[in-house]
Amino acid sequence: MRDIRTIDLNLLRALDALLDERHVSKAAYRLGVTQPAVSGMLTRLRESFDDPLFVRSQRGVQPTLRALTLAAPVKQILEEIEALLRPAAFDPATASFTLTIAATDYALQAIVVPFVTALRRQAPGIRVATRPVDNALVARQFERGELDLALMTPDTAPPDLHSRRLFDETYVCALRAGHPDADGTLSLDRFCALDHALVSFSGGAFHGVTDEVLAGLHRHRHVALSFHSFLALAEVLRATDLIAVVPHRLAAGADGLVFVNPPVAVPGFTKLAVWHGRTHNDEGQRWIRALLLQTSGAALS
Repeated sequence: MRDIRTIDLNLLRALDALLDERHVSKAAYRLGVTQPAVSGMLTRLRESFDDPLFVRSQRGVQPTLRALTLAAPVKQILEEIEALLRPAAFDPATASFTLTIAATDYALQAIVVPFVTALRRQAPGIRVATRPVDNALVARQFERGELDLALMTPDTAPPDLHSRRLFDETYVCALRAGHPDADGTLSLDRFCALDHALVSFSGGAFHGVTDEVLAGLHRHRHVALSFHSFLALAEVLRATDLIAVVPHRLAAGADGLVFVNPPVAVPGFTKLAVWHGRTHNDEGQRWIRALLLQTSGAALS
C-alpha cells in the first residue's frame, strides 16, 4: 500500500468480503451495497495496493498472491476494530476501580451508607472515596476527573451536568422514647415551649428552615443546642428531653428515638445524583448509578 490515507475501513471490509466470497455480486450482497459500488471499491483497493488483487474467472474472481497474503491481516484488523467499538462487558464481581463521591454529611449517612453496604456485597473490588461537596468547585472537579458522582440538590447542581432524582426528603420531629410528648400530637404552643436541638452542617447556626417557617407565623422556638453531626445529636436526644426537627431519612435508623409530625409544614428538599458527560455512557458507572438509585429508594424499607 503506497499511502495509508488512501484507504478506509469500508475498503478493508470490501476486501475481506471479496476474499471470502470470491464473487463481486455475493460480496455486494454481504456488504449491503450495489455491485457497481463494490467494483468501485475494488478499483480503489488496486490503486492503494498497486496490485490487481483479483482476476476474473468462470465462477467469479480469484485472488492474486498479494491478495492472499492480505487475507489474515485484514481479517485481524477488522476484528480488532469491532472489539474496539464494542463496549466492554462489565462484571461487578470482578470490577476493580476507585469511585469518588462528593457528599454532605447528610448524604453520607442517608445515601452513601446503604449504597456502600450493597456495593460491598456485589462489587467488593470497587473502592469508594468520599469528599465534601464544594458547590463552587464541583463543576471543575468533574472536568478534571476528580469526581465520579456528587449528591446535591436541584438549586446547587450545575445545570450542564447530568442528574437523576434520588428522592424527596421530608422533615420529622425526633425525640427520645419515653419523652412526655412521645405518645401524643405536638401542638404548636407545646412545640415552641420545648427546648430544641438542630443540626447545622456548616457549624454553629441556631437558626434553620423550621425557624423561617415559625417566623412567618410570628412564632419562635428556643434552640438550646447546635451540632454539626447528627450522630452526636441522636445521642443527646436519647439522653435528654430536647427535641429536633430533622430529615426523616437521617433519623430513620436511629435507635431509641420516636418521630412525630411537626405542627408546622416544614418544606423538604430533593436529592440528586449528579455526574459528568465523560462517564455518562461508561458501563461500570451506569451500573453504579443504578445501584445508587436502588439503594436510595430502599433506604427506608
